[in-house]
Amino acid sequence: MLFLPRILVASAATGVGSLVWVEDPNEAWIDGEVVAVNGEDITVLCTSGNTVFVRSSNVYPKDAGSPSCGVDDMTKLAYLHEPGVLQNLKSRYDINEIYTYTGSILIAVNPFQRLPHLYDSHMMEQYKGAAFGELSPHPFAVADAAYRLMINDGKSQAILVSGESGAGKTESTKLLMRYLAYMGGRSAGEGRSVEQQVLESNPVLEAFGNAKTVRNNNSSRFGKFVELQFDQRGRISGAAVRTYLLERSRVCQLSDPERNYHCFYMLCAAPQEEVQKYKLGNPRTFHYLNQTNCYELDGVDDAKEYVATRKAMDTVGISVQEQDAIFRVIAAILHLGNIEFAKGKEIDSSTPKDEKSWFHLRTSAELFMCDAKALEDSLCKKVITTRDESIITDVDPKTAASRRDALAKVVYSRLFDWLVDTINISIGQDKNSKYLIGVLDIYGFESFKTNRCLTGMVGGLGCGFVVHISFEQFCINLTNEKLQQHFNQHVFKMEQEEYTREEINWSYIEFIDNQDILDMIEKKRGGIIALLDQACMLPRSTHETFAESLYREFKSHKRFSKPKLARSDFTICHYAGDVSFNYVTYQTELFLDKNKDYVIGEHQALLNASECSFVSGLFPVSDEESSKQSKFSSIGSRFKQQLQSLLETLSSTEPHYIRCVKPNNLLKPAIFENHNVLQQLRCGGVMEAIRISCAGHGCWPFRLHFIYDSSSEAAACKKLLEKVGLDGYQIGKTKVFLRAGQMAELDARRTEVLGRSASIIQRKVRSYMARELTRLVYESMRREVASLRIQKYLRMHLASKAFREICSSALCIQTGMRAMAARNELRCRSETRAAIVIQSHSRKLLARLEYTKLKKAAITTQCAWRSKVARGELRKLKMAARETGALQAAKNKLEKQVEELTWRLQLEKRMRTDLEEAKIKENTKLQTALKELQLQFKETKDMLLKEKEVSTRAAEQVPVIQEIPVIDHEMMDKLGAENKKLKALVSSLESKIVETEKKYEETNKLCEERLKQAMDAESLMVKLKTNMHTLQEKISDMETENKILRQQTLLTASKGVAGHPSEFGYKVLQNGFHASDTIRANDLPQSPEKAYETPDSKPRRPPSDRQQHEDVDTLMECVVKDVGFSQGKPVAAFTIYKSLLHWRSFEAERTSVFDRLIQMIGSAIEDQESNNHMAYWLSNTSTLLFLLQKSLKPAGAAAATPVKPTSLFGRMAMGFRSSPSTVSLAAAAAALDTVRQVEAKYPALLFKQQLTAYVEKIYGIIRDNLKKELSSLLALCIQAPRTYKGNVLRSGRSFGKDSQTNHWQGIIDCLNSLLTILKENFVPPVLIQKIYAQTFASINVQLFHSLLLRRECCTFSNGEYVKSGLAELELWCCQAKEEYAGSAWDELKHIRQAVGFLVIHQKYRISYDEITNDLCPMLNVQQLHRICTIYWDDNYNTRSVSPEVIASMRVLMTEESSTSGGNSFLLDDSSSIPFSVDDLSNSIDIKDFLDVNPAPELLEHHAFQFLHN
Repeated sequence: MLFLPRILVASAATGVGSLVWVEDPNEAWIDGEVVAVNGEDITVLCTSGNTVFVRSSNVYPKDAGSPSCGVDDMTKLAYLHEPGVLQNLKSRYDINEIYTYTGSILIAVNPFQRLPHLYDSHMMEQYKGAAFGELSPHPFAVADAAYRLMINDGKSQAILVSGESGAGKTESTKLLMRYLAYMGGRSAGEGRSVEQQVLESNPVLEAFGNAKTVRNNNSSRFGKFVELQFDQRGRISGAAVRTYLLERSRVCQLSDPERNYHCFYMLCAAPQEEVQKYKLGNPRTFHYLNQTNCYELDGVDDAKEYVATRKAMDTVGISVQEQDAIFRVIAAILHLGNIEFAKGKEIDSSTPKDEKSWFHLRTSAELFMCDAKALEDSLCKKVITTRDESIITDVDPKTAASRRDALAKVVYSRLFDWLVDTINISIGQDKNSKYLIGVLDIYGFESFKTNRCLTGMVGGLGCGFVVHISFEQFCINLTNEKLQQHFNQHVFKMEQEEYTREEINWSYIEFIDNQDILDMIEKKRGGIIALLDQACMLPRSTHETFAESLYREFKSHKRFSKPKLARSDFTICHYAGDVSFNYVTYQTELFLDKNKDYVIGEHQALLNASECSFVSGLFPVSDEESSKQSKFSSIGSRFKQQLQSLLETLSSTEPHYIRCVKPNNLLKPAIFENHNVLQQLRCGGVMEAIRISCAGHGCWPFRLHFIYDSSSEAAACKKLLEKVGLDGYQIGKTKVFLRAGQMAELDARRTEVLGRSASIIQRKVRSYMARELTRLVYESMRREVASLRIQKYLRMHLASKAFREICSSALCIQTGMRAMAARNELRCRSETRAAIVIQSHSRKLLARLEYTKLKKAAITTQCAWRSKVARGELRKLKMAARETGALQAAKNKLEKQVEELTWRLQLEKRMRTDLEEAKIKENTKLQTALKELQLQFKETKDMLLKEKEVSTRAAEQVPVIQEIPVIDHEMMDKLGAENKKLKALVSSLESKIVETEKKYEETNKLCEERLKQAMDAESLMVKLKTNMHTLQEKISDMETENKILRQQTLLTASKGVAGHPSEFGYKVLQNGFHASDTIRANDLPQSPEKAYETPDSKPRRPPSDRQQHEDVDTLMECVVKDVGFSQGKPVAAFTIYKSLLHWRSFEAERTSVFDRLIQMIGSAIEDQESNNHMAYWLSNTSTLLFLLQKSLKPAGAAAATPVKPTSLFGRMAMGFRSSPSTVSLAAAAAALDTVRQVEAKYPALLFKQQLTAYVEKIYGIIRDNLKKELSSLLALCIQAPRTYKGNVLRSGRSFGKDSQTNHWQGIIDCLNSLLTILKENFVPPVLIQKIYAQTFASINVQLFHSLLLRRECCTFSNGEYVKSGLAELELWCCQAKEEYAGSAWDELKHIRQAVGFLVIHQKYRISYDEITNDLCPMLNVQQLHRICTIYWDDNYNTRSVSPEVIASMRVLMTEESSTSGGNSFLLDDSSSIPFSVDDLSNSIDIKDFLDVNPAPELLEHHAFQFLHN
């Protein structure tokens, strides 16, 4: 029902400063402020800067308090009028909120861009079961409401999708069907489902029924009504597709820039073999396609669409043979259009024009599988049937072309009808179904600003000045009139039923009724359709005679008129918006031809005789045609019947309406044309609904809940309204009905009274609170002193009394318990003694019988078996002797290699020693020569200095007067020569020094290389020695075994003949070993690989299998119980590790110990609900895994203890590589003794992998248990309680113990409880950190998703509430310390930044860069845009961010969606295992196990004495 609460029309009392809306020729409506009032004339200053003068009756008030992002339901608007509705739609469209409610009607504005995050499976899950209006407006909400009403009320539903071409009706219909298929679908294992076939029928019908028009690239050229049938469980059980009025004329006639049906272009773009098969080519070569210049669509690949259409045909049940036949018919139509005609030899005859036309005619006949001559005759000749005979006459070229087009249209129409019928048959209908949901994708009203001819299908009434339209649009407009009448009856009459139900005084509200138009068109006698059928039946009737009959019949009808200067046109005044824009003129030239629903007889006979069963099936011969008694049938009458059937179906269902709106004619995003949208709202009836609601009463926005009786509450409301001074209101049963504008007046009066009263109340309350506070403080002090004294004496009395009672009770209880324990002990001992006696006699008897039986069987078996064994041993000895010779040869060869390597090593050592000695001598000589040269240089330098000093002194002593120049040339020459020699000597010394350094470096490199070679040779020699010792041991073992086997063979041969089997050499021991085995084990020398030593270094024999099995049972019985912890480490894990190490299980090739341990652990953790039990086993398994990681090494790896080098070079290399260590040698030795490395075999490595899997499994159980406990509390923590207004939280954390809304404290308690359990069980801190990190990440995801998907959570007060809860979590992390909390607090970064943004007061001052860089760096653009658009403040009425920031976000979102396809704004909750075995190994130190004690119970057992060490 269209529920319009608060409505306001033009107000006469408009004052200066009021905000109003005025009409504007460019923007339709523009807002401004009243600056002057002069009676009925007012002056308005518009926001555009212009000043206009208007009448007060022509303006509408503007709500200054409306949110900038609009409201999701326009019934919440304070003023519901044209400018208010238009502004609300524009505001929401600017932030990509394309859906808006008007009561129960959904208005969808086409965004002309992909918004994938609005239609994914997660969004369908959100709307599943949600109440209508609880979430944001969406087609999923309408579909869910229809589905819920069908299930709950048991009544069929219908969803009517309307709008003009390009408004998005087809996409909205797809979304509705997709959601209904999601709600009523079957599981994937049930095969091809009905819902899949219904969804896949859309691509098939779009390929053959959609085409490009002027206003839409994918316009449906037919009406469609899809019936989804449901069973009792709400599952889809059947479906049917009904189509209406396919536009057949488009096959032959096109106007630029439109296109023909998509299937023609798909077939031309098919694979090459398909194109050659049908003799096709470029679309530009076909007459039916080249009438326009548009052949391709932007963003559409016809080749891919062809493949998709083929796939969809497979899904809906069309076989491959039928698909080939369908496309053969499509190709035949294209070839048919290329046949041109010219005048023939006879008068008024025609024939194919040229060879090209003959080629296309033959190709069409070949594709139709009919005779080419017959096809030519059906086009170029016509048959006139009389009573006596049939006359064949020729036709002119123009008539032949029209017959060709008629054949193409009828073939395509029959093909489309066959597709619809086949889809319905394939899907199947459930005859037992009682409920259905119908989705109607129907034609809508359209507006045109110019006079042009319109033959479009999904357009509606032309609403320009006068629009000239043909027959198809006449039928479409009839559909719109019928649907508008259905809309009026459902919406407007229910509004008046509300008044009647409330029993208020009201008068009938007049609204435009279009019944007179419907009577004029579809009246049985005298209607337009009836007159058209009558004209079609008359043989000589023309469109002019038809027009004359219309003029005579409706000359006095107010809705009918004859246009000027037109002979055969007529005009009808339709229901569509404003009265000045609803006249439609129809051209009658083609009315008669298009109304005739018949096939030319020659075409019927031609195609019925086709050899293709598919083509002949399209043109069957009916009984009426065969008897030539066919009844006249017209398209108009048949369409009227279909329409009547559709209206009857809709009348039996509960309708839901979706009005699709096209924001602009450019088909581009982010463009909102006000005039265009307003005209569509008027034509769609939305504005008419507003007008009718304005004429009636608006409803109070909430119901009155009467506490005592209705009369007293109604009287109270009446007195309140009378005191305010309102007139014209009505008091109903449960509601108060107000006139237009009175709600806004009440809001203003209430605000004024509340503001004045608030100041008085605050003054009184503050003075009262001050007095009361003083009195209470004094009274509390007196009471505190008195209560302390009373408590002291009362506690003393109670304590003494309780102590006496406890003492007496304890004595009585102890006496009784001790007596009962003594009696039980006596009875138990007597029963045990008797049982032992019985068991001893029974076991003795059974043992004797079993021994006798086994002894007889063993003696018989041993005789035969030992002889067989002896022969086998003899063969083995011979083979071993041959192997011994081979081993001896290998040994000799290795000894030779060792001697050769030893010789080479000694030679290398001697060469190195000689080289070092030569190098030392040469270095000594060079250093000595260098020192001598340095001394000579120094002496020469000293001599030069002395000579300079002597010359200086001599110059000073000579008198100045006696200047006699005396030059000693000999001395100068001598000094110069000596100087040259010294320079040459210095240069030669420097060159020698450089050469010496080079030689020194080369010598060092050579030494290092030889040192490395020597080390390699030494390591190789050590390996060869080790191999040689191993071979020697094997050889000695084999020699010893040969000796023993020879002795046994001789002994068996000598005593076996004598017949004394009881005295055989093999003596069976008690533990299952033979005496010979014992001797052989003692005689053979033990190799290093097989030596088994106890912790006290005493060799002993490994235990037997049976003894080990019993020891494993004892171990498992002990550790399966809670044996506790020692020095902070689990005792069970340490005991298991020491036992496995002692039994050498890690080195065994085959053993069952590991399988039994894995089974024990698996059965122990079956109780997954107890976190304490899980934590105990997590501690044990993780510790055991750490010990295995440190101990086990794969088979074939290097030994743990390196070979100690014996040579000088080896010790030097070890000295260079080693460095002083600060670790205590004693502690390191003890740690290595506690956890030592062993060479692991395959069972041990497999056990390590299984143990790793159990550690991860137990970790996941504990983590999931914690998440499960917190999920219910988190659902209560995201939204503040209704009584919560944020006053408490402004003063900091103040959660009280008695607060009913203290859900955050419950979360803290859960975290503390688990942390205590993990600490008590000594779980490694690294695992605790990972548990809480993943838990906090889950909290972050749940809180952040609720904030984005629920608008009531995205408020200021709710942000304060969640912020206080996050502060509690931060305090917990600080108290838990980083050792256990780790990086858990950092996992809440998304919800912390989002909540921090919500509680900022002045958001409109924040720029986009500040938000992304400072406030919310972790949030992406989609998340920020979502928070900014759905934010609202219920406390301080603060605004969201500025429109410029919203625009920037929208631009970035558009760029991201175009580049990356659009990403969802939701987060992912990871459930992986966040640690590895290496992380666990690095978090534990081996030294921590030095003082760990094993299980006390096992220390007393004789088989576990090794644990004492």
